[in-house]
Amino acid sequence: SATSRDLEVEIREKRFREDLFYRLNVVPVILPPLNQRREDIPVLVDHYAARFSAEQRLLPPEISDEAMAALQACDWPGNVRQLRNVIERTIILAPKDKFTKIEVEMLPPEILGNDDDLDQGVASLMGSPLREARESFEREYLKVQIRRFSGNISKTANFIGMERSALHRKLKILGLASRKKTDAEDQG
Repeated sequence: SATSRDLEVEIREKRFREDLFYRLNVVPVILPPLNQRREDIPVLVDHYAARFSAEQRLLPPEISDEAMAALQACDWPGNVRQLRNVIERTIILAPKDKFTKIEVEMLPPEILGNDDDLDQGVASLMGSPLREARESFEREYLKVQIRRFSGNISKTANFIGMERSALHRKLKILGLASRKKTDAEDQG
């Protein structure tokens, strides 16, 4: 059995039976949500892609770097079940002539974000001077990359090809410094 609720709180609030809790609580397993362990996403994606491809008697497709980045940047409110469903839907709906590689445009709209938001973002960029448009792009790009690497500044800096100290300065300039983890967390 599994739950996302704190059963000890539920017991105190008389919404869960204490005797049932102790019957079920033999070996508790605490598993953080998928958005707190984004490094697991590539392994899970490869597993589900292989599984659903095999069901259709196809070789598993390669996942493009851009598609994997989009999958890692997603918040996954439905956790692993949502990821599993997205991969299954992508495999089922993928054009068979392009099935060797899953590209970012083959992912469902919920992973890529709302197209209306994207159109508004592009329109607002077009009405901005180059400097403001560049800063806006950098801010959004860095937000996505930091989320992709679960807030780890060292991993983010390494991926985007920037020195960690330079990334810290850029985050401060762009007003994103409060989003970074402390240096002690950063090393983990």
